[in-house]
Amino acid sequence: MSLQALIFDVDGTLADTERDGHRVAFNAAFAEHGLDWHWDEALYGELLQVAGGVERLAHYARAHRALTLADDELAALLRRLHASKTRHYVQRVAEGAVRLRPGVARLIREARREGLRLAIATTTTRDNVIALLRATLGEDAPHWFDVMGTAQEVAAKKPDPAVYRWVLERLGLDADAAIAFEDSAHGVTAATAAGLRCLVTPTDYSAGDAFGAASARLTDLDHHPDDPARPVTLDDVRRWHAEMPRKDAPSVRPARADPA
Repeated sequence: MSLQALIFDVDGTLADTERDGHRVAFNAAFAEHGLDWHWDEALYGELLQVAGGVERLAHYARAHRALTLADDELAALLRRLHASKTRHYVQRVAEGAVRLRPGVARLIREARREGLRLAIATTTTRDNVIALLRATLGEDAPHWFDVMGTAQEVAAKKPDPAVYRWVLERLGLDADAAIAFEDSAHGVTAATAAGLRCLVTPTDYSAGDAFGAASARLTDLDHHPDDPARPVTLDDVRRWHAEMPRKDAPSVRPARADPA
């Protein structure tokens, strides 16, 4: 089946949002609420092993700060922190603090010129996605994507494949007609468990992940794995889609989603 759609993860895939975006926003939220918490780059890399922003906060509060608040009091604090963090993140993105990864804008524009459909599959919040697209691709960029699966639409987080299945259903496409772009092992597992071929572009935080289920591993979209002097083009993506069989990922346990 010919390639008809590109489906992009957001955090780490469209942009390296974690280190200079979400991490800094979390720290700003801590300061705003009078907490002496601080997540440096190394600690944040460890905390990323806990999927979901609220869950990450809860893990840190209990395991690193030994908070003894009652469950309902802790939940209320974490909700306030996460709301503040989202506000700070959106502001940072609007100010240009987060940039798209190499080759992303070029490939998206090439896909649009050639009539391929675009979609988002993420478990971050819709506000985060919209802010990033508008700040990096232009005010109309959110409308370029036919389907946008976010934490508002799907309750289960990656590595559960729910968000990819939801996106494919709304696109009206079989998994054979699309390809996913991811940056982490959890993302690759989610995409391949939904039946998709998947290209992975790791970040510094995910470089040590195991990507056995990915169709191909790339440094980024500006460096072809066989010839780093040339960019990855849509023709390359089509060829990988046509030539590489889908790989079955390990089964995953459903999990509740908390946005980053």
